[in-house]
Amino acid sequence: MNEIDVFDYPLPESLIAQEPLADRSAARMLLLGRETGTIAHHHVRDLPGLLEPGDLVVVNDTKVVPARLVGRREATGGAWEGLFLATEPHTSADDADRRLWRIVARTRGRPLPGERIVLVDAEGRDAARLELVARGDGGTWLAAPDADEPATAVLARVGRVPLPGYIRGGEATADDTARYQTVFSRTPGSAAAPTAGLHFTDELLAAIAARGVARASVTLHVGLDTFRPITADRLDEHPMHTEWCECPRETVEAILEARSRGGRVIAVGTTTMRTLETAAARSVGPGGLSPFCGPTDLFIRPGFSFRAVDGLLTNFHLPRTTLMVLVSTFASRERILAAYEEAIRERYRFLSYGDCMLIV
Repeated sequence: MNEIDVFDYPLPESLIAQEPLADRSAARMLLLGRETGTIAHHHVRDLPGLLEPGDLVVVNDTKVVPARLVGRREATGGAWEGLFLATEPHTSADDADRRLWRIVARTRGRPLPGERIVLVDAEGRDAARLELVARGDGGTWLAAPDADEPATAVLARVGRVPLPGYIRGGEATADDTARYQTVFSRTPGSAAAPTAGLHFTDELLAAIAARGVARASVTLHVGLDTFRPITADRLDEHPMHTEWCECPRETVEAILEARSRGGRVIAVGTTTMRTLETAAARSVGPGGLSPFCGPTDLFIRPGFSFRAVDGLLTNFHLPRTTLMVLVSTFASRERILAAYEEAIRERYRFLSYGDCMLIV
């Protein structure tokens, strides 16, 4: 048996949620005792009563950008699809003031550097062009937009909601524009939603605050590699993806204050956990935590020592992924697999638009 095989489980396709609930906080929430393995069934709206006054909830305030691109190859007319990931400095000194796009793309044939792509808007009209500049790592491309305007402006014109392929084949509707976004999203940059945060409403946040539970924010811009299966036989052979994140000073202060009053730090989502644990791992400040801003390739796997997080709210994840390894490291593989088996028996809804679990 390969090392990754122990993080596998049979996921019935019928349990992969295709639509969000009308009421975000009505999602079911499995409560898992991190140390005991005890299981109880709740709903997200019950969260305030499961937290204690003095606890701190930390969310990821990243905002999903309309990153899915549709178009055609200008030379051949062949269909082309892509996904915007980030901007980077231009490779040419003559164009140092312009930004390149890092994208992943899918098309028939083998495009070459210098080829131009026509991007179309939601009505199918030509709306922008990209020139492929160079191949990048992990199947990505660097591309130069023809317009000298911010990427956010171009994406607003031509981009679509970047739903994962397991939701309706990635085809978004108008309703997904608002639903595939957290109510506390603030900083544009994600190619996918931090899905644990999708369960929150303004009313639920107010109820949590009324309970005496504080809230703080980090930012991690989610990339597609987050969801990709691990193909290596051994975990230490998996090339962990890199994502940009920030744990600001005010969040560090909120965590240290919560610790001083005996409160727990509850991460909303694996992206929040990775950000906080990255900051803790690179800390040089008092209390074992200092602000951090930059790239992280932290792979939380068995043997990892958690320094920043006491509890985790998270959706149910695909098998054989880094996310499955992360939650199994936090609560033990045996307890997580038992919880997943229970969730499958109880017909919980899985993945991005599905239900969730609270591990404390």
